[in-house]
Amino acid sequence: MISVGIDAGSATTKAVLVDSKKIIACAICPTGFDFIAAAQKAYEDVIEKAGIKKKDVDHVYSTGYGRNSIKFADKAISEIMAHARGVYYMYPDVKGIIDIGGQDSKVISVNNGKVSDFLMNDKCAAGTGKFLEYTARALEVPIDELGSLALAATRPASITSMCTVFAESEVISLRTRGLAKEDIAAGLIESIARRVAVMVRQVGLKQNVAFVGGVAKNEGIRKALEKELKLSLFVPRKPQMTGALGAALHDIS
Repeated sequence: MISVGIDAGSATTKAVLVDSKKIIACAICPTGFDFIAAAQKAYEDVIEKAGIKKKDVDHVYSTGYGRNSIKFADKAISEIMAHARGVYYMYPDVKGIIDIGGQDSKVISVNNGKVSDFLMNDKCAAGTGKFLEYTARALEVPIDELGSLALAATRPASITSMCTVFAESEVISLRTRGLAKEDIAAGLIESIARRVAVMVRQVGLKQNVAFVGGVAKNEGIRKALEKELKLSLFVPRKPQMTGALGAALHDIS
């Protein structure tokens, strides 16, 4: 059985095509302002990469921020369930998942691939990719360089504001005081790690924890989280694809 999972995120839209339990192809594209167009592009791209026709696809499942916008999907899947299934496929020993996306952050407790508890921050940009985006802009550095910049810090700055708007102002203030960009970047990343760590402790995760979502590609965030939580995190090679993968695997036992 061939199925496609489409994860319509706020920043990027991902698609994974599986045949039975085998991953055949993946695709990713910017979401932009049109969830439907982005989902259609990701779907067409993943089918082309797999070398098949649309008629060969048995099921299409959507998940993520814009999942209900994808009308050509057979079913919309909760992103909590999708990430749990996708991570379990790659890491059967998983007990917990940290997912930091563009608009929200989630901490999920997992038992044999099933969700047993979770916390979600979707009301505030603090601790999300959007927070990193705004603060990177205030530092005038590309967001994908923020992590490596932070790792070069010698004296991480103290960031007291978790509100994105106030944190951006605080970054500008620290820059005018002459603090190094590296130290400010480290302070920002450590503030996110502390915020997410609170959620992790509330859910009670202590071992076999995976870190997924686009922000998981940021090595600085990963190391800050590991230091804050005092544990090693499993990070998939393509951490932003786990939701789409879990959706694709929805009806496959």
